[in-house]
Amino acid sequence: MRLPEKNYTNREMVEVMEEVLLGGASALQLRDKSSSKYDLIQKGRAIKRLASRFGVPFFMNDHLDVALAVDADGVHFGQGDFPLIEARKLLGHQKIIGISTHSIEQAQEAERNGANYIGVGPVFQTNTKIDAERAIGVSGFQEIASSVRIPTVAIGGINEQNASDIIRAGAKQLAVISGVVAKDNVKEAAKYYTNLYDGERNNV
Repeated sequence: MRLPEKNYTNREMVEVMEEVLLGGASALQLRDKSSSKYDLIQKGRAIKRLASRFGVPFFMNDHLDVALAVDADGVHFGQGDFPLIEARKLLGHQKIIGISTHSIEQAQEAERNGANYIGVGPVFQTNTKIDAERAIGVSGFQEIASSVRIPTVAIGGINEQNASDIIRAGAKQLAVISGVVAKDNVKEAAKYYTNLYDGERNNV
């Protein structure tokens, strides 16, 4: 579950993320392009404590230095961010590294360079990220996912209407933002995707 770029206080942020975890989310990621490093560290430590309490991994998006400072379980990069090979040298092999990919070439390069998983997308059109790539669709996701052996996380525009399609296409996890945290009942929204995923995967 990604935390959206929104002006939460630390308390509000933790409360929302706790509801997400109570709904069954299996990981948390902090993506924040605007806060200062100081604030990112405070947010990161708060989410790390929460994630540890629930026994799920916490990922920092982009900011390798913040990930190191708060002892995040892993870091997630976009294309053009910190080089994956160099990140592995700094993080060692105990930490998880993921990277967003938009093509077969990028996915295979990520696997060669030691990524533990890749984000694949945007699968569907999304308004959450203003600089998002063109949507690749379910068939595009399948092509990219089948080109690598590491786990794939579906990203971009996932909602109640299309989640089943991408689960059946082989996504190991779903990255959902507005489909959960923008809902009035965050816990129930997260539970919907958790139950949907479990049900669809059991039928595969």
